[in-house]
Amino acid sequence: MKNILVTIDFEENVFLLLDIAFELAESLDSKIWLMHIAAPDPDFVGYDVGPQYIRDFRAKELRKEHKLLQEYAQQLQGKGIQADALLIQGATIEMIILESKKLHVDLIIAGHHERGFLYNAFVGSVSSQIIKKSKIPVLIVPME
Repeated sequence: MKNILVTIDFEENVFLLLDIAFELAESLDSKIWLMHIAAPDPDFVGYDVGPQYIRDFRAKELRKEHKLLQEYAQQLQGKGIQADALLIQGATIEMIILESKKLHVDLIIAGHHERGFLYNAFVGSVSSQIIKKSKIPVLIVPME
């Protein structure tokens, strides 16, 4: 197992995912790819981009997310683990599957947040969709 992909959503307990990935990477001499999927560009989903202040806000938000991912990767590198950070825009599940193939990932690590009925009915669980669509082994970590 040479490549581990860790999906980061910037919600609670991201360090739990990082700790598990570190332990696995250290014991298996693997590289960690930290990946966050940002919401797609408004043009991608059929909306106009809007005024400049909205574009500026979105750009600032993406820079902040990218910087945070880079910091996580540097923390892992400081512990002797090869790590890279990827910030990608697009549809979450499709991008995870596509990038895991491109990177020759051997394991996907994702967190699972318990959501309410309405959320699951309209949005669905990202972790369960990854399991359904991935041909790569998936480790789901409860984030409670």
